[in-house]
Amino acid sequence: MNSQTIVFPAALGATREMLHHLSLPVADLDRSAELYDAALSALGYRRVCAGKNFVGYGIEDDKDKFAIIEIQPSIPAGPGFHLAICAPSQGAVDRFHESALAHGARDDGAPGLRQHYGPNYYAAFIVDLDGHRIEAVINEPGGS
Repeated sequence: MNSQTIVFPAALGATREMLHHLSLPVADLDRSAELYDAALSALGYRRVCAGKNFVGYGIEDDKDKFAIIEIQPSIPAGPGFHLAICAPSQGAVDRFHESALAHGARDDGAPGLRQHYGPNYYAAFIVDLDGHRIEAVINEPGGS
């Protein structure tokens, strides 16, 4: 295994992020966008770009970190896959879960502490309209 260190020049304002973006297929873009508009806004994210067959979410315009793309057939990832999205507080996790369920998602784990993941791991789990498993999580001391 190569142990080479990559240095990002801080003077240029560069930051290192592991993922650039992630996209999930959906069968009905409008219905899925309604769900994600509501659920992700509870976490402080918003729709930052959109096109004929996709909607992207994030914080900055035209810099989506998560996207849904209308594709037929829409097939969810297999067992073991889920997407965990950062939350700013436990209350935001609660609102994410509530909003997602109100827009047709299925409950896959109510909001609460998951101490088997760590003493501060507070999360909620849903299954979206296409069968994708999505988690909202905060894992920080005093995450309320």
